Amino acid sequence: MSKFLEFAAAAALALAIPAASAWAAGDAASGEKLFKRCAACHAVGEDAKNKLGPQLNDVVGRPAGGAEGFKYSKAMSEAGAAGTVWTDETLDAYLADPKGYIKGNRMSFAGLRKDGERADVIAYLKTFSAETSSGTAQPAAVASPEAAPAAEPASPAQQAASTQQGAVAAPSNAKAAPLPDHGVFHLGRAATPEEVAAWDIDVRPDGSGLPEGRGTVAEGEAVFAETCAVCHGDFGEGRDRWPVLAGGQDTLKAERPEKTIGSYWPYLSTVYDYVRRAMPFGDARSLSDDEVYAVTAYLLYLNDVVTDEAFELSKENFTSVRLPNEENFFMDDREQEPQYARKGEPCMTDCKPSVEITQRARVLDVTPDSGDDEEGVGAVD
Repeated sequence: MSKFLEFAAAAALALAIPAASAWAAGDAASGEKLFKRCAACHAVGEDAKNKLGPQLNDVVGRPAGGAEGFKYSKAMSEAGAAGTVWTDETLDAYLADPKGYIKGNRMSFAGLRKDGERADVIAYLKTFSAETSSGTAQPAAVASPEAAPAAEPASPAQQAASTQQGAVAAPSNAKAAPLPDHGVFHLGRAATPEEVAAWDIDVRPDGSGLPEGRGTVAEGEAVFAETCAVCHGDFGEGRDRWPVLAGGQDTLKAERPEKTIGSYWPYLSTVYDYVRRAMPFGDARSLSDDEVYAVTAYLLYLNDVVTDEAFELSKENFTSVRLPNEENFFMDDREQEPQYARKGEPCMTDCKPSVEITQRARVLDVTPDSGDDEEGVGAVD
């Protein structure tokens, strides 16, 4: 390499990486909240495993592409081989523009534009790293018993979630019930009314189950950009293998139809119910009812079901909104077909003599889960 090219490369690297003297320490507690945006693809903490992205324990001080057992992109592996190590400064530059900092890597996250947010996330990651960027051991925080606040009583929803995850202690308001005289294991107990109510949140097409609340398209755009766009794209176009949410009209008769909310889904209640109970991925049930209304309104806007950014969706007008493909759904009437109506034994004679397998799917997963899932996506043998 010529002296000029060496100088140019060094200058470009200096411009890409902020000076260490300009680095400001972040707030790990704030970074923990921001990390929820990353949790769909990355894990950190005890027993963290590689997901769609690598686990991030000990990421500070680790070479790029250095997480054991994760299959990196060629670009990330080459960056590590060339000497890129994750420090405060390199992480800051990467989180600001992942695609620009290491061109060709697979990370779909658009980046954190605010300096403070990047500093907070890095501070949080450093609490799970044995070394800081300077190589000094990072001590674990030890809470003082005297400083620990008194625990608040668990809400019914928290009690229900705890029970769902395997806790055995019954809440104080649960009365002992007599053991049933059937079965052999006699495990568990009857759920309390409060626990049932905490999980009974389904929403029906006629509006049954809808909570009070409201949200506008504009409000939904802000929530979607912060919590949903990392997987689904800014406009519902989908990123990598994550689902497309908008578009696809007039494709249902195509060989590979695009089944989005606007082209295929029958009821708006399905959108609200799914977002409310399952999204954002990795942080389900974190959105308020108003935020779910707002996100649902924004999804209607992306699919041209509503066209006014000021449109407000609420419990009052929810059932007046109809999705374009609703009329093409009908009640399952297979029981009326002759072979079901007879209620006889299925035919097991004169069967086809053989079956020829013409193709096999390479990947059966629907939701991305690890880096290895990228290999062979959408292909058949």
